[in-house]
Amino acid sequence: MLSLSCKAAIKAVIFLGSKFETEEKFSIKTIAGFINENEHTVGKLLQKLVKENIINSTKGPNGGFFISAKQINQPVIKIVEAIDGKDIFKQCGLGLEKCSESHPCPFHNNFKPIRDMFKKLCEEKKVIDLYQNVNEGLAYLTN
Repeated sequence: MLSLSCKAAIKAVIFLGSKFETEEKFSIKTIAGFINENEHTVGKLLQKLVKENIINSTKGPNGGFFISAKQINQPVIKIVEAIDGKDIFKQCGLGLEKCSESHPCPFHNNFKPIRDMFKKLCEEKKVIDLYQNVNEGLAYLTN
């Protein structure tokens, strides 16, 4: 359902959240290395996330990417919508353009409730909810 880019963006934001208390700023290279994603792709994603005010960045020798106290309390759906768009939770499970209640694809009746539950999860879970589990060793961002 989520694009690979969106998954990488979520991992990057969780990484920054997990480092929130240290008040460190991180380079694209460091973030990409930690979440095991392509540096060029991560750079583009981070710029988009800054533009959408999901994370922050500063330039210069002490610059880098970081997340604020307000931003750690954002719901994950903000990241999803910034990268994949607001219509991601309306898309067909098979990728058909005209799938609907009146013209369903073979997956429609089974996929729609799962898609709706995942949307609710993204609306309810905040960045802080996800990175706390990483910091406590209960969840992981890498293989």
